[in-house]
Amino acid sequence: MSNETATLVKLSAAEQAAAVKKGDVTSRELVEAHLKVIEAAEPSIKAFLKVSGDVALEQADAFDAKSAEDKAALPELAGVPIAIKDMIVTKGIETTAASKILEGWVPPYDATVIEKLKAAGMPILGKTNLDEFAQGSSTEHSAYQTTHNPVGYRARARRFRWWLRLRSRRIRGTDRPRHRHWWLDSPARRPDRHRGRQTHLRRRLPFRSHRHGLLARPDRPGLPHRARLRTAAGDHRWPRQA
Repeated sequence: MSNETATLVKLSAAEQAAAVKKGDVTSRELVEAHLKVIEAAEPSIKAFLKVSGDVALEQADAFDAKSAEDKAALPELAGVPIAIKDMIVTKGIETTAASKILEGWVPPYDATVIEKLKAAGMPILGKTNLDEFAQGSSTEHSAYQTTHNPVGYRARARRFRWWLRLRSRRIRGTDRPRHRHWWLDSPARRPDRHRGRQTHLRRRLPFRSHRHGLLARPDRPGLPHRARLRTAAGDHRWPRQA
């Protein structure tokens, strides 16, 4: 993946639309850049259930062929490629809702939102993964695959490499810590922290007991002994009975 491709896909949708309006880049070049990134990242990320590269390129060419007047009449994000959740029906593109029940179904019509996106001149890159029939939020219940977060995936890979290095040092007997934390240097401080935590809890117990109604109101009949206890303790928040 070239630096130009990486620069294009890292732009926001508004920045890509501005570049298209200025003539710095065409809609086809944006689609090609996104398709290259999808091809490189999809084996590990697994975000797409269906990539419609040919359809997107055809729509991008149709947008580029429009005159300047026609482009100016289109919405702000015209020419910017977009991906659609597989829950929304798209004419000519397989829609499964991430379920084996609908596997192979190609809708004969477009959803209203898809009609508006096509009228706005936004090429459709493909259909993205989701939980089966959108019953979830993490794609773990998809019938096809689980999508990985690109940031989380790389972080896990770094942690795994760090664990391998640590394991190799332990095997070689060179697992000496480079620095020590203050709570490990002085074990005598641990009881101090625990005592502070217990005191912290004890300070809030009477307040929480009052909030839960364990101490009765002085004006509540039937509990004169609790009312006297609260009055003796100096709690005059409730009006006394005459």
